[in-house]
Amino acid sequence: MKKITSFIVTVCCSFTIFAQAPANYYNSATATGYTLKSQLKTIISANYTDLTYGGLWNLYSSNVSNNGFRDKYYENDNTILDIYSERPTAADPYNFTVITDQCGNYSKEGDCYNREHLIPQSYFDQHSPMRTDAFHVWPTDGKVNGERGNLPFGKVATASYTSQSGTKRGTSGVAGFTGTVVEPINEFKGDIARAYFYFATRYEDLMDDFYSDHPNAEIRAMFDGSTDKVFNTGFLDVLYQWHLQDPVSARETDLNNYIYSEQGNRNPYIDNPTYVTAVWFPHLLSNPKAELVEFNVYPNPAPKNTIFISTKEKIDLITVYNLEGKLVKKVSNPEFNDEVFTIDHLKSGTYILKLKSGKKSTTKKFIVK
Repeated sequence: MKKITSFIVTVCCSFTIFAQAPANYYNSATATGYTLKSQLKTIISANYTDLTYGGLWNLYSSNVSNNGFRDKYYENDNTILDIYSERPTAADPYNFTVITDQCGNYSKEGDCYNREHLIPQSYFDQHSPMRTDAFHVWPTDGKVNGERGNLPFGKVATASYTSQSGTKRGTSGVAGFTGTVVEPINEFKGDIARAYFYFATRYEDLMDDFYSDHPNAEIRAMFDGSTDKVFNTGFLDVLYQWHLQDPVSARETDLNNYIYSEQGNRNPYIDNPTYVTAVWFPHLLSNPKAELVEFNVYPNPAPKNTIFISTKEKIDLITVYNLEGKLVKKVSNPEFNDEVFTIDHLKSGTYILKLKSGKKSTTKKFIVK
């Protein structure tokens, strides 16, 4: 997972393919919004091969060079790449040997690895192909997987449990949800987000049935019961932040190509990360032919919830929107001090900032932590 050293992300509508998708694979994905999601569903549902639940063990253990379930990216020791025990910049607290360390019983971290459903399998009543879809069923530490249980992924406000490598479980910091959530380390937040976007696309026609058939509020907390938006607003905001903060890595690219060779379909949000914006936030796509205002935006760590906007141009209008398109701030004819303008009192979240100068305008996303 590449690290972002700047919070500045420019939205564009260039659909560059990052992984090795076959020629013309996405030719029919021409729309935006939820229509695009349905087009992607059709593409990734074709030629699908059910690997079987037992077959997932074989998938994890294969020694092919692009098996993203094996560690060829950090220690490069070919052990199981477990998102709960990996320490990207330090020695792992423990490692799992392929096959030998399959669960099995466990009582503590490092005992064994099992097959974790990022979307809890009880949500879809353990039915296939969801139960055996390798894009969201990953090998993870049995103990940490058990500590997560059916809890949703999200931002933890106060941790009650922290794994040896930093995965946290605790009170929710997700807007609109007051229960318990699990927060992975930064290195794998984007990976998990794109797995969720994949699941929402691959099984979009079933999402309302999953939701209505499941009474457990904990399990269905991340979802809104629809087949289009799929996610509750607070969790969608978190997933989108994770997607932006943790871009597609070599591991994800390998995983995408490897699963395609075995399962017959791909994760379009790994192939083309811009699809996430194009599906859920199409209003954020900018026109690359437009004349643009040149500016930068910097979240300021002190005081918290403040941003600095810098530009050399004469600005007529500044507007700030949340991801739902609701206006948060509007400043007409702002006065810049030494080419810098400050906006404060912003809550944590992802925002859209638009600057207008005459006929020129530019829109950028930024994150306030």
